[in-house]
Amino acid sequence: MNIRTLGEIAGASVEEITLTGPGGLSARILTFGARLATLHVPDSTGQLADIIVGHDRLEDWAACTTFAGATCGRYSNRIGQGRFVLDGRVIDLTRNEGANQLHGGPQGFDRKVWRISAASDHAVTLAHTSPDGDMGYPGQLEVRVTYRFDSEGVFCIVMEAETTAPTVVNMVNHAYFNMAGHGSVMAQHLRIAGAHYTAVDDALIPTGEVISVAGGPFDFRTLRPIGQSLPGPMGFDHNFCLSEPLQSFAGEMLRPAAEAVDPVSGRRIAIWTSNPGVQFYSGGYLDESLPGKGGQPIGQFGGFALETQFFPDSPNKPQFPSARLDPGQRYRHVMALDLAPVTS
Repeated sequence: MNIRTLGEIAGASVEEITLTGPGGLSARILTFGARLATLHVPDSTGQLADIIVGHDRLEDWAACTTFAGATCGRYSNRIGQGRFVLDGRVIDLTRNEGANQLHGGPQGFDRKVWRISAASDHAVTLAHTSPDGDMGYPGQLEVRVTYRFDSEGVFCIVMEAETTAPTVVNMVNHAYFNMAGHGSVMAQHLRIAGAHYTAVDDALIPTGEVISVAGGPFDFRTLRPIGQSLPGPMGFDHNFCLSEPLQSFAGEMLRPAAEAVDPVSGRRIAIWTSNPGVQFYSGGYLDESLPGKGGQPIGQFGGFALETQFFPDSPNKPQFPSARLDPGQRYRHVMALDLAPVTS
């Protein structure tokens, strides 16, 4: 196990933890935002490369407004008008995207320095206490995120929470992936195990309508280039409703969510989740002003996110799967990454 101090953010010491897995797999985790900073995976020849888009310097992570690599919450994605009703009470949230709240608000989990509660060569658990009223949410929330490699080389992210009062919770990992390591992801191939997606308005808030992907730009049911058909100049930022049932994978009950492949190198990830949806964001708002790793700017479409989740705005959409958490219950969200490369 390797832990080193990178510096301070807002007077709190930020640690970096390096995890190792079989076959040379490795990951670096930052306590700032409980974020995934690097993930080195093999191509079809065994050559390792980092597939996580991010930064080299702590000051760039601190200035990050793209949520890169972070654990986001309490409620990730968007809540329309920054409010919802819970047990007859209007819950007003701190807004940070016009009239709406995005990824838990301006001081969400991504802006906090988490504490290390357990660590080994292959796993680390980070913890954070979110007080009652934090960003408008009721109940004190005790949250944990565990990153771990298993013996088969699967990389698991386990997000857990308990509350002191009824609330809503939707924690996600917001890593940006680039299966080639850098450059545009438009020629990389993607499959999403979802036959429907949730329609959105101009502010990206779900309308409540669930639409078939068949025959249009949202149809990723088989592997195809990300850039083959875009719904607009900024690409995708949409929730897909996962179609497959839960099944046993990596010691958990999970469902297939997505698969991404670099056809040049054969580098690949297959994502499984315990949650009902996945947000595919193709990185249309990333740009050249963002400093990437190795001194290279990130650029538009320089990475894509696959955030396994409850659906956006579900507290205001009773027809969507519920994100409610009550005292005595445990929120548990698992996102597992199969890192085995394509073999010919």
